Amino acid sequence: MKYLMWLLNAAIFFVLFAFALNNQEPVTLRLFFGASWQAPLVLVLLMVLVLGVFLGVAVMLPLWLRAKKIRSQHTEANATVNADSTFMTSANNPHHGL
Repeated sequence: MKYLMWLLNAAIFFVLFAFALNNQEPVTLRLFFGASWQAPLVLVLLMVLVLGVFLGVAVMLPLWLRAKKIRSQHTEANATVNADSTFMTSANNPHHGL
């Protein structure tokens, strides 16, 4: 299974590497106010990918932090309830032999 994952990763790498080699022609990005920028197509695609990942993480980060906070509050509340219920059940335990 481990070798299968290595082969899959290597295949993905070589496909992306071949894609990068086939897309080295310069493209012109026309920005606002008449500004333009020339770069290889693969570099532009990589930058757009990185920007998309960054924006996705930036949008999701507050939701992840809020969920983590709520999860920790629930865990603390459950630990308190379990500790109290353990104390109560041990006092009413009919198996103590008396």
